[in-house]
Amino acid sequence: MSLTKETKSDIIKQFGGSEQNTGQAEVQIAIFSRRIRELTEHLRAHPKDNHTRHGLLKLVGKRKKLLAYLNKTDIERYRKVLADLDLRK
Repeated sequence: MSLTKETKSDIIKQFGGSEQNTGQAEVQIAIFSRRIRELTEHLRAHPKDNHTRHGLLKLVGKRKKLLAYLNKTDIERYRKVLADLDLRK
């Protein structure tokens, strides 16, 4: 259920520019979005898995906070992340 090393490194390269740039808000939002997508698929198959549901809600909250931060600090980067990840706001 977790991301593989290769998948995570691809996301980091795409949104961070280099392998070392893991703390950038765009990278973290992209990783959270990928995990949210995977957990959503898991919950469709296992609707009574409340532990996973709780983890999913925590991830959604973290992503929401990062998106709010990005919106407040740099609106252009925020809009680019929304477009790249196909998120709606």
